[in-house]
Amino acid sequence: MVNFVLVAGAWLGARAWDDVVPELRAGGHGVLPVTLSGLAERSGVPAGQQTHVQDVVDVVERRDLRDVVLVGHSYSGIPVGQAAERIGDRLRRVVFVDSNVPADGESFVSAWPDGRAAVAASIAATGGFWAPPTEADCTGQGLSDEQTGRLIAGSTPHPGATLTEPAVLERTVGELPATYVKCLLDGDAPSPDVAELLRGGLWRLVELDTGHWPMFSRPRELARVLLDAAVL
Repeated sequence: MVNFVLVAGAWLGARAWDDVVPELRAGGHGVLPVTLSGLAERSGVPAGQQTHVQDVVDVVERRDLRDVVLVGHSYSGIPVGQAAERIGDRLRRVVFVDSNVPADGESFVSAWPDGRAAVAASIAATGGFWAPPTEADCTGQGLSDEQTGRLIAGSTPHPGATLTEPAVLERTVGELPATYVKCLLDGDAPSPDVAELLRGGLWRLVELDTGHWPMFSRPRELARVLLDAAVL
């Protein structure tokens, strides 16, 4: 038995994992979907990036979890990667699902030469938050109309400070045991920083033929990937 701690990306809370959780629990594992501060049912709670790191660490430590598989999707790869370092020998593996990965001193938007300006404009126009996705953002991501509707309905404005504050790491995430899940409809190859980490020997690459939100579009396939990662 392992303990999966599931953290969805920007705008989303724990309910994003509703279709994945039963598959993991059916295998006899502990499963804890997390809603980060300022999102979903926790909207209104002030949050910076380190708040989100601590959210994840607190779930692990308060429940005294062991054999932890931390799963970070999209934006949440940034806080999850930092939390993985901080929970020490409680960690079994990290799974980054089509996600950004943290580097010390770099923020979520550090590698976005054009996108940073767009995010900054959205944050300024939305009172310090990144505006939720629209139906247009979901086009071409392998989502049905029903899945797109659930994704959008479950999205809330994302605290802008979490996107611009730098990560704090004592060592590179390449030293952590990790699986990186690349969703091919969102680009057919990992980003250069992830490709470099994959060459380090501790990371494994898994490809899914779906879009950026596989917990909605391919939940069973994603669950199988997570179960496989847990036994590596």
